[in-house]
Amino acid sequence: SHISAMERLEEDLYSKVRLGSEIHRQVRSYAQSFIKPGIELADMCERLENKNRELVVEHGLERGIGFPTGCSLNHVAAHYTPNTGDKTVLKYDDVMKVDFGVQVDGRIIDSAWTVSFNPKYDPLLEAVREATDTGIRTAGIDVRLCDIGADIQEVMESYEVELDGKTYPVKSIRNLNGHSIGQYQIHAGKSVPIVKNGCEESIRMEEGEIFAIETFASTGRGYVIEDMECSHYMKRFDANFTPLRLQSSKKLLAHINKTFGTLAFCRRWLDRPDGGSATVNGLTNGGQEKYMGALKNLCDVGIVQAYPPLCDVKGCYTAQYEHTIMLRPTCKEVVSRGDDY
Repeated sequence: SHISAMERLEEDLYSKVRLGSEIHRQVRSYAQSFIKPGIELADMCERLENKNRELVVEHGLERGIGFPTGCSLNHVAAHYTPNTGDKTVLKYDDVMKVDFGVQVDGRIIDSAWTVSFNPKYDPLLEAVREATDTGIRTAGIDVRLCDIGADIQEVMESYEVELDGKTYPVKSIRNLNGHSIGQYQIHAGKSVPIVKNGCEESIRMEEGEIFAIETFASTGRGYVIEDMECSHYMKRFDANFTPLRLQSSKKLLAHINKTFGTLAFCRRWLDRPDGGSATVNGLTNGGQEKYMGALKNLCDVGIVQAYPPLCDVKGCYTAQYEHTIMLRPTCKEVVSRGDDY
């Protein structure tokens, strides 16, 4: 055959990304069948993640879950997943962002949707869906990131939502962004703003890049801060070797290195008997115990970064839709697109 080595590498990449995307569609279809008011969020995440592991045929760093299942509620926009013992139950009036990932050879599919049951939130969800689709339409090789942000905001803020007799303008959350995705690197350095003047004007999308295009709407300030108990952690992609004094920190870091590498993880996974991967650790001897001091130490010395929940003002509602796109030389492929969103 006359295909070049470069084309063979590209096809290899495309097939991994497409496989991850197909698994994402199947896992979310399964999740959509049981996400109902009354379900415990911990139970929901467990079922979704176990299906993810099963379908991707989890194999340590080779393939598995891309990052913890976000199920942030209402004024919490992102980075919330239950820690062990959290008994939070999904309610009829909640607005939940379900954000989960699949990875095949470090090629991460990052895609999310919003769940609500009360039809009063429909305009909020429609605003974000349309804004995300606008971002996807605007995106392309050589397109300026700042122009994508301007287009997204224009669509997003053309909506309003009436909640219990009061009308709220829908706002883009100005300090949340889409992002480029690299191998084993969920945030690879470029941010895709969702407001105008959201970034430096010269930065553009380039051929071969993979992006998560995600937009967030809020009925509140349209600005998030870190708050609440942390569940999400990730080893820094550029972490230098740091000598560790604490034996417990060395042990935990060794576990993180072999189980997650530079992929994000959560406390719930450290608590599992397999410590996050049956392939790597065996079914029953991977569980980490009394690790919080060690985890804090790894964060303090800059090897691991904590990602607490990102919250707008209490009482407001936030929504999100997200797709992963691949900027191939000849086309823009919206790999995570499905019949659902």
